[in-house]
Order: sequence, then structure tokens, then C-alpha cells
Amino acid sequence: MNYPKTKTVNIIDTYFNHKVKDPFRWLEDDRSDETIAWVKTQNTATFNYLDTIPYRNKLKERLSSLWKYERIGAPFIEGNYTYFSKNNGLQNQNIIYRKEKNGKESIFLDPNTFSKDGTISLDVLSFSKDGSVLAYSISEGGSDWRKIIIINTNTKEKVEDALINVKFSAISWYKNEGFYYSSYDKPKGSELSAKTDQHKIYYHKLGTPQKEDTLIFGGIPEEKHRYIYATVTEDNKYLVLTPRTSTSGNKLYIKDLSVPNSKLITILDHTNTDTYIIDNKDNKLYLVTNLNAPNNKIVTVDVSHPTPENWEDLIPEAEHVLNAATKGSGFLFTNYMVDAISKIKQYDYNGTLINNIELHNLGTATGFSGKKDAKTVYYAFTNYNTPSSIYALNPKTGKTTLHWKPEIDFSYNEYESHQVFFKSKDGTKIPMILTHKKGIVLDGKNPTILYGYGGFNISLTPTFSITNTVWMEQGGVLAVPNLRGGGEYGKVWHEAGIQMKKQNVFDDFIAAAEYLIDKKYTSSKYLALRGGSNGGLLVGAVMTQRPGLAKVVLPAVGVLDMLRYHTFTAGAGWAYDYGTAEQSKDMFKYLKGYSPLHNIKEGIEYPATLITTGDHDDRVVPAHSFKFAAELQSKQTGKNPVLIRIETDAGHGAGTPVSKIIDQYADIFGFTLYNMGFQELPNK
Repeated sequence: MNYPKTKTVNIIDTYFNHKVKDPFRWLEDDRSDETIAWVKTQNTATFNYLDTIPYRNKLKERLSSLWKYERIGAPFIEGNYTYFSKNNGLQNQNIIYRKEKNGKESIFLDPNTFSKDGTISLDVLSFSKDGSVLAYSISEGGSDWRKIIIINTNTKEKVEDALINVKFSAISWYKNEGFYYSSYDKPKGSELSAKTDQHKIYYHKLGTPQKEDTLIFGGIPEEKHRYIYATVTEDNKYLVLTPRTSTSGNKLYIKDLSVPNSKLITILDHTNTDTYIIDNKDNKLYLVTNLNAPNNKIVTVDVSHPTPENWEDLIPEAEHVLNAATKGSGFLFTNYMVDAISKIKQYDYNGTLINNIELHNLGTATGFSGKKDAKTVYYAFTNYNTPSSIYALNPKTGKTTLHWKPEIDFSYNEYESHQVFFKSKDGTKIPMILTHKKGIVLDGKNPTILYGYGGFNISLTPTFSITNTVWMEQGGVLAVPNLRGGGEYGKVWHEAGIQMKKQNVFDDFIAAAEYLIDKKYTSSKYLALRGGSNGGLLVGAVMTQRPGLAKVVLPAVGVLDMLRYHTFTAGAGWAYDYGTAEQSKDMFKYLKGYSPLHNIKEGIEYPATLITTGDHDDRVVPAHSFKFAAELQSKQTGKNPVLIRIETDAGHGAGTPVSKIIDQYADIFGFTLYNMGFQELPNK
């Protein structure tokens, strides 16, 4: 292919006396006319290629057809109304409905009216304690920056000016008087790429201008807290603060809101653990922690002496990971992961087991939260071939009823999921779930997507997806391994895939591919590697280490420049998982040794590659993808195309309009199948 010309610049960085060229550094300036022009020429080349794929429109039509089914969210009560979300299937954003006590239903808030193209999305909803006022945040163009809009829930009219410059924030009310939120100072330079590493907590009193908001925590130059979240307990007694310097580990403070001008009470003054408060009963706190418990446990402590030496086990650490703990209807619910599959238990506040919640299959259950006086607790259940349904649980009787089930044009009984285990390079046993049509022939010719993540203590659990469904309808196999670096087996599993052990994650993914090839689910000719964000790093590293392993590689919004990732937005907070190039000479060498951008070599034919990103991604800035694409295009040998698809007015993924998602996946699947040699859709 004749790729658009990308100019080079003579920029050299020095790390521990080692010089590193960065010829495409200019693409980091997302506001420059040159970068904007480069984006346009790259998109022109990409879409000119995608337009030649004969069945691209058929994929889009099938995605649109399958997507068009009604979705309803679990209901919740605020004030005199019951609220829930609903989407007819093809609406760009979910609509918030409410129901009166007489059963009359009406639209309360329609984010589809926020913008013509659906690129302004709704993020957080937070009601005052009596439900009379709503504060909600919106994202514009996919950015992580938010505005908070405040309205009267009866009249739906705005009650004051919007709050601005809000980012990575909850909205937590104190009574009906005001709320706490998180923000960074607006950075110097581009708000989409400049560093933001001083998070702050503010209190906004209703009816006052934002400039008068009270700084509660943060902003001390010598003590950088990159992520701080504030929540008020349900009884309005305590403010809970969880400052973090990175994505793992947090300090923990509380403030007694019933005492005027009370000082912060320290529970944890270090970031060596992940600890959070589930609930309180008067002065008794209920906490989840991995302190001396890698699989997590629940402890209690009195506020008068809340530090760890006074903690008492309520629900001790178990063999399996406690993935989440929630409260509702006066009970505690624990969500354990057994080889990435949910197991739910219900306890009272004395730690007595009340019920093992029987789920409806092997898969993922979420929810199980609500107010103390709620009579019903709702939860959702899904797996790779079962759409998410909502169930209603009466915690006092243990009875579960189906609240809502989707009607979808998909014969999911014709598909199956099963879990396999394989050994990685060092002998570690790794689980993987395979989903496909029943009765596929193991002849090495099934188009297969191997999807991975492997980082930040994040677990990949079975979840239904329309996009995966369309892939499997074409005879495709979906393979999802639970790599080290994730949270599927607790803190030990996470830390086996960080910093100087990051290569374990890549080895796990390579071993997963080799398993699929060895068992003849697929072969290199029919294998695609896919991952987003940290998963984009994963597939970028694997494709540069093993160029012949797969035919297609699909890195999305990837972290691809491991020497400079921490210089953008809140990237410095990822150092717990990655380390930084300035940390030490050994760490620099390790990062450079696998950084996808720095390991592209001349004279090698890399797989057909479709890089995807958004021009408003201010979490993993698009410069990662821009520079990787330019470097790969300049060195690619052979006929496999290297293209970058840059979505405009889109960010890291959250809030992306349905119309854009459908277009993206028609392009991704079309590119993948076309480069596997399919001249028409397989439809096996």
C-alpha cells in the first residue's frame, strides 16, 4: 500500500545515557493544524480501503438489526418516583424514565436531545436525599472531562449554572444541602493531553457559585493524589475519602459530618492495600480489604479506634476472590469469582450466612445493591451467549423472580461456551472461555478472535455482546483468556503481571494462541488478536514479539509508547502496573524491551493491522496510536495493510453513540475477515 507521508523530526531523549529517537513526537500535539491534517489523510486512506470490502454493509445491516432490541435497567426509588433506564435498541444514548406511584410512566431525561449526533452522553446520576434535586454529569465528545448539571426533579428546570472542569468524579449528596465532587485544575496546554496529577475534593453548596465551593481535600504540591473519590454514607453521618496515587492502593479517611468543623479521621495513611467502606451502623464501620488477605475479606471496626490493629474479621478471606461486596435491604452481599464465574452469598450484619444465591447458569452476576429500606434487591445475569436479564430478589424470603428479559433476534441455544485451561511459558495454569456455534469442526479454519486485557486488577468475566454475536454468526470463535495482571485470582494474580513481570501477561496470551492453534480451533491464517487500552498494549507487544502468530491485529485505544505514557493526562497513575522509564535503569530497559512503539523492526511483515482510537481520548491519548501507526507504516514489509481508524468526537469508549459503535464494528470485522481471505461472509 501507498501510505500517507508522515514527516519525521530529529528528537532524541536520553535515559541513563541511552539515546532514544522519537521521530513522530510532533503527533503528540493534538491541537496543531499539522496533526489535524494528518488525521484527515490517514482516515481518507483507511476508509478508501474499507470501502473495497464487499460485505462491509452487510455486516453493518446485521449489527443494526441485531442491536435493535429493547434494553431496560434495574429500577431504583428516589423521592416519590421509581426511575429506570430504557433504550429501544438503536437510540444513541439510554433514556431515563420514571414511574409515579399510580404506575404512570414518562420520560424524565433524554440524553439523545443533548446533541444531534449523540456525542454528548450522560454519565453519573445523583439525587438529593429527598429526591427533589438531581445532579448529573455529562461528557462531550467522549472526553473524561465532565460538566455537572443540577435540576429540579419536579419541574426538570435547571436550578443553577453548570459546574465545569470535573473529572474522574462521583457526585455524593449531603442531605439536600449540597454534594461532594472531584476535579483537577485545568491543565496548561491541551486539556485532552496535558498532565493532570492533582486531584481535589470540593463541596458544592446548592445555590452558590462554583467559585465559592469549599476545597475539602487535595492540592498539596508535595503530596500528589491522582485519584480521590468522596462518598457520604447513607445515614448522612460520615464523609468517606479514598485518595490514590495510582490505580492500585488507597488511603482511607472519614469525617464526622454530624459534628461541625470536625477533622478527618485516619483509617489508613498508606496506599499498600485496596480498602473501602461498604456501610456503617452508627459508629460501626464495615470494610472490604486485602490487607493480609490477597483474596479480600470483610472486617468491622469502631470509628473511635478505626486503624487496622483494631479490625475484626466479619467474613474471613476465602479460597476464591471476593470480587465485590455490596449492601441492600439491610443485608450484605458477596460476589466471589470461581475461575472468573460469579458465586453470590448473602449475609446479615453479624456475618451469618443467610443464603447462597442460586444463579441461572455459569456467568456474571452484578448489582445486589440498594438502600437499607428497599424491599427488593435487583441484579443482572449474563454470559457470552446469554443476553443480560434482570432479576428481583426478596432478601427476606430468598425468593428470586425474573424482572425483565430481552427479546432478541438471536438463537443463543445454538451456541455454547466452555472453559479450558492451558499452561503458560512458565507452567502457570491459565483459564480461557471459548464461545462459538455448537458442532464446529476443529479443522484449523475457524476465524477466531483472541481477546485479552491482563492488567490493573481488572477481571474479564463472561458478558453478552451484540458485536461478539455477529462475529460468532459468521462461524467465528471468541476466545477470552484470564491473563495474569487481572484480578481473577486476587492480588497475587494481579501482581504476577506488573512492572518487571509484565512479560508474563504477553507469554500467557501467546500460550492462549498456541493452544487454539494446537487444538485446531484455528490457525495463524485465521487468528486475530484484539484488545483495548491496556489490552491494546498487550496485542501491540505480542505482534512485535511474534509477528507470525496471527493474521490480523486489532489494537484499540492502546498504551503503545511505554517510555512516555506517564507524561500525558493521568497516565502517571498507571505506574503501579507499569513502572516508568525514569524509575531506574533496569526499569527503563525492561519497558523499552517490550514497548510496542520501540520494537517495530525493518524488514518484517507484521500482521494486517487496524488501529482504532478517538480524537477526544484523554485517558490513553491518541498520540500513542498515531505514533505507532506512523512507525509501523514506515517499516512494514509485504502486503498486509497497516491502517488507523480515528473516530472524531469520540474518546476512550464510554458514552460512544450506538451509531458510531455499529460503524466501528462493521469496519473491524470486515477488515478482519477480508484479511483472512474471505471474499464473502463465511456464515458457516
